[in-house]
Amino acid sequence: MSASRTEDRTAPRPAGTSPWLPVAPCTPASCARHTGAARPPLRAALRLLAGCAWVLLGVVCAAPVRLLPRGPRMWLLRYWARGIPRAFGVRVTVRVHPYARGTGGGELVVANHISWLDIPLVAAVLPGRMLAKTEVRDWPLLGRLAGFGSTLFIDRDRLRALPGAVGTVAAALRSGSRVVVFPEGSTWCGRGRGGPFRPAVFQAAIDAEVCVRPVRITYGTWGAAAFVGDDPLTASLWRVVRAAGLTAEVSVLPSIPARAYASVSAHGEPGRRELARAARAAVLGSDRTTTRRTARTARTGTTARTGTTARTAVTARTAVTARGAAKAATPSPAPTALPVPIQAPAAATTSAARRSPPQTAVASDRANRPSASVHH
Repeated sequence: MSASRTEDRTAPRPAGTSPWLPVAPCTPASCARHTGAARPPLRAALRLLAGCAWVLLGVVCAAPVRLLPRGPRMWLLRYWARGIPRAFGVRVTVRVHPYARGTGGGELVVANHISWLDIPLVAAVLPGRMLAKTEVRDWPLLGRLAGFGSTLFIDRDRLRALPGAVGTVAAALRSGSRVVVFPEGSTWCGRGRGGPFRPAVFQAAIDAEVCVRPVRITYGTWGAAAFVGDDPLTASLWRVVRAAGLTAEVSVLPSIPARAYASVSAHGEPGRRELARAARAAVLGSDRTTTRRTARTARTGTTARTGTTARTAVTARTAVTARGAAKAATPSPAPTALPVPIQAPAAATTSAARRSPPQTAVASDRANRPSASVHH
């Protein structure tokens, strides 16, 4: 099945769900499978035990760790989150964009959603308060762990509760907290372009006047990591530990200032929709393209300034030279004779023009080029 068919196909909506909630067309039968190299069952079982033991250790230590200061608590959270994929046999690579500098305050982290592994992957790089549905609070072990991690729970089945949820997220951002959201609203297998980013949570970033931090998550073997549809968690865990050489890559991209999208766009749409599209475009794009665009913008501005300065200097020198030449070429009037114009022969004039062509001041190409330091 091609990625375009998977993305364009209308997904069947489960019974009892709200019609406005996002539903992905990915199903366990067509998307969640592994066809590559596999670990032997015994080694896979040991990986599964190691991963579950590491998660259980975090649940047990969550209460005392919460009493620690913020610095040590964040360090322990990142260390524990980094160990989850490692315990399940997943090799992780983190790529930070050259222009992805931290803001130092509250920020909204948005990422694409493929698997349950996305949560510890993001927490290992950018720990913060997760935004989850209220059903997660009732999950065994994980619900208690989410409560200790100051997770923000929202009721997705009640549309009237959405403004209150946006206000809660905005208040957390204003207090300087980092909030992690998966705005697709559902997991996608990772083969296609995924789903659209829901714009509601981006309104919280606009209200709090913070930056949006896009994060891209990719898996080397998408079928093994995919956790979609009504796939049981136990089946997904077994696929992950059975997949030999499963890799994950987390790319931290440059932040997007939400303040720039506070007003209504030129198309008459609210700014949160434009901000959601910009964040999704960043997640779907490539680091190299963004880097070249930013560097090209910087070089263009510097080149324009350097060229303007060079042309201004050459113009000034040309004007001074012209004034000096005109002053030198003006003859002093003779006291006893009137000046009589002398008409030179045409041939002599043409010959003189050939011998000494008129001097025209032109800014050289070297003067218009930026200095070498601009390119580094």
